[in-house]
Amino acid sequence: MGLLYYGAEAQPIEMPDRILAHVKVVATTKLRRNESFTMTWKHPDDGPAGRTSIWMQPAIPLRFVFASPEPESLDPDYLRTLANAAAGSGGMMIEWATEEVREPIDIRSQVAVAA
Repeated sequence: MGLLYYGAEAQPIEMPDRILAHVKVVATTKLRRNESFTMTWKHPDDGPAGRTSIWMQPAIPLRFVFASPEPESLDPDYLRTLANAAAGSGGMMIEWATEEVREPIDIRSQVAVAA
């Protein structure tokens, strides 16, 4: 499980590395453009019931910590889904207990074919 440290909070947000990798790409892209958004997730079944929403904006520090030393492969469709949600009024909703991320696409093989 990866960890997302948000602002001055000592308690990180815990989520699977695959999901965190996608969140990292979308969040850093939007924040680099000075675009703020909300990110919401349901609490895991083994924790208190409910959900949490945070306001993501450039002035709030973020730190992404991955359990795996190897970078995760990214699913372009899932990235688009998250980016579109983050751009909307409802914000980005993360549901890692049920979220299905497709098998990764190896971009290196696609580049080799195109060359």
